[in-house]
Amino acid sequence: MTTTGPSLQQLVTDYVDQKRDRLIELTQNLVRIPSENTPPTGAERACQEYIAQVLRAAGWQPELYELDQVKGLHEHPLFQSGREYKNRPNLGARLKGSGAGRSLILSGHIDTVPRGTQPWTRDAFGGEREANRIYGRGSNDMKAGAAMNLFIAESLAQLGLHLAGDLVFETVIDEEFGGVNGTLAGRLHGFNGDAAVISEPSFLRICPAQRGGRTAHITFRASGGVLADGAFPSGVVQQVTHFLNKVPEFAAARRHKAQIHELYQGQQDPVPVSITKIFTSPWGTGEPITVPEECKVEFYWQLMPGEQQGDVEREFFDWLDCVVSSAPGLFPSRPDVTLPIRWMPGSAILKSEPLVRELAGCAEAVLGAEPPIVGIEGPCDMFVFHQAFSIPAVLWGPRGGNTHAADEYVEIDSLVDATKALMLFVCRWCGLAAA
Repeated sequence: MTTTGPSLQQLVTDYVDQKRDRLIELTQNLVRIPSENTPPTGAERACQEYIAQVLRAAGWQPELYELDQVKGLHEHPLFQSGREYKNRPNLGARLKGSGAGRSLILSGHIDTVPRGTQPWTRDAFGGEREANRIYGRGSNDMKAGAAMNLFIAESLAQLGLHLAGDLVFETVIDEEFGGVNGTLAGRLHGFNGDAAVISEPSFLRICPAQRGGRTAHITFRASGGVLADGAFPSGVVQQVTHFLNKVPEFAAARRHKAQIHELYQGQQDPVPVSITKIFTSPWGTGEPITVPEECKVEFYWQLMPGEQQGDVEREFFDWLDCVVSSAPGLFPSRPDVTLPIRWMPGSAILKSEPLVRELAGCAEAVLGAEPPIVGIEGPCDMFVFHQAFSIPAVLWGPRGGNTHAADEYVEIDSLVDATKALMLFVCRWCGLAAA
C-alpha cells in the first residue's frame, strides 16, 4: 500500500468511522481519571498509568519516568524551579520504524487545570456524553487530543500498518500554569523526532504559531476600616478604579506598538489585555461591613512571536508608573507587583514548512476544504520545540468549549475528523514500510 493513494485515505477514514466508539471511550476514560495540576503539586500519575496500560496492550513499550531523573533538566535555562514532581511521571514511547522514513512526535499534556469553584451542571469527572459533546474537566484541553493520539497509536497494529519512520508518543505533565518543565524533560530525555504535532484544541485549524503571555499580580493598599465620624475611607477602591480606567490605554498602546505576526493578521485583537481576577476580602455576613485595606488584581496580557521579555516588562512597568504618577494623591507609592508565572514567549514557524503543508493536505483530503492556517489564541508549550530544540511543531486538534471553565466539553464530530486527518498524516509523513 502506498502512502499517497486513495486506498490509504479510504482505509484510514473507514477505520476511524468504524472505531468511533473506541475514540469516544478513550476520551471518556481519560476525563474520568482526574489529573489536576495544582502548583506546586499535581496528580497526573493515575492517568499516565492508564495510558501506559493501553499502549502496552497495543504492543508499545511505554516509559514512565520522573522529571527529577532527567539529566540536565534542572540546569537547563528554561527549567522553572518551585514545582514538586514526586509521583508525577512523564510518559514517552517510541515505535521504531524500518529506518527509511521521517520521524514524528505526537505530543500532549495530560494535566488539567483544577475543577475550580464554579458551579457545574454535570459531574466534572463524569465524562458524560450528550448529543455531539463529551463533558468534563480537561475534555477539550486536552484529553480529547491525548485520546486521539492514543487511538492512533493503538490502531497501527490493528490495521497491520508498519511505519518507515519512528513514531513517538508522549503525554507530559505540568503544562498548565506555565509549567513547561514536562515538555522540556521529554526533549532532554530523548523523545524527539523530525517534527511534532501537539494535539491542543485548535478547532480543526493548523496552528504553527502561539501567542506569548505575561501575568502580573498587583496589590493595592490604602487605609481601610471605618473613620471616627462613621464614614468609610475610599482609598483602595479609588486606586483600583483609577487603575482599571487606565487599562484600555495600555491595551490600545499594545495594539499600536506590537508588530503583528502574519499568522495573526486580521484578528480583532491580536494582543489582548485582560483583568482575570479581582479580590478584596471574603464575601458574606460572616465578615464585618468595612472598606478593605487591600485589593489584589491579576493582570494578563498576550504577546506576539518575536517580542522580548525585557521590552515587554519594561513597557508594562513604565505604564504602571505613569498610572501612579497621574494620581499622586491616591498612590503614596507604586503598588506591589509580582510575576507569578514564567515568561511565556510567542513563537512561530513558517507556513511553508513541510510539516504545515503536508498536514494541511491531509486535513483538506478529510475535511473537503483547506483548513485555516493561523496562530493559536494563547500561549502553550510549543515554543520549547521551536526555540530550544529547533523541532518544527504545530497544534492540531478538535473543537470544544468552556475551556478552563465549568461544563467544559469537546465536540465529538470534530474529534473524529481531527483523528482521521492526523492518522493519515502519520502514515504519509513517516511512510509505510514495505510488507
